Amino acid sequence: VQLVESGGGSVQAGGSLRLSCAASGDAQSSKCMGWFRQAPGKEREGVAAIWPGGDMTYYADSVKGRSTISRDNAKNTLSLQMNSLKPEDTAMYYCAAGGSGDTWYDGRRYPYWGQGTQVTVS
Repeated sequence: VQLVESGGGSVQAGGSLRLSCAASGDAQSSKCMGWFRQAPGKEREGVAAIWPGGDMTYYADSVKGRSTISRDNAKNTLSLQMNSLKPEDTAMYYCAAGGSGDTWYDGRRYPYWGQGTQVTVS
């Protein structure tokens, strides 16, 4: 399984970014997928996750109301639309696959990870 993120960058506070993750390999359409982030000196944090059918989504309180996770199983892609970005959103963002909905926030439950895309908000 390969996961490749894109869409990161540098934006001013209040701006928006859309992160994308292209998945290949195993049938990720049957797996819970999620976004995690890690800022320097901080622990990895679950940002959002989505069930295989896209009917259930989960968000960390820190991004709830500002972010939307979505997936296109036909194209094997995962997206995260982030609005009203804040400096505290600055981090490396990772796409992950193979998780379980009830523990979506636990990175240890995801066997597959991308290399990450940097988001910097100033």
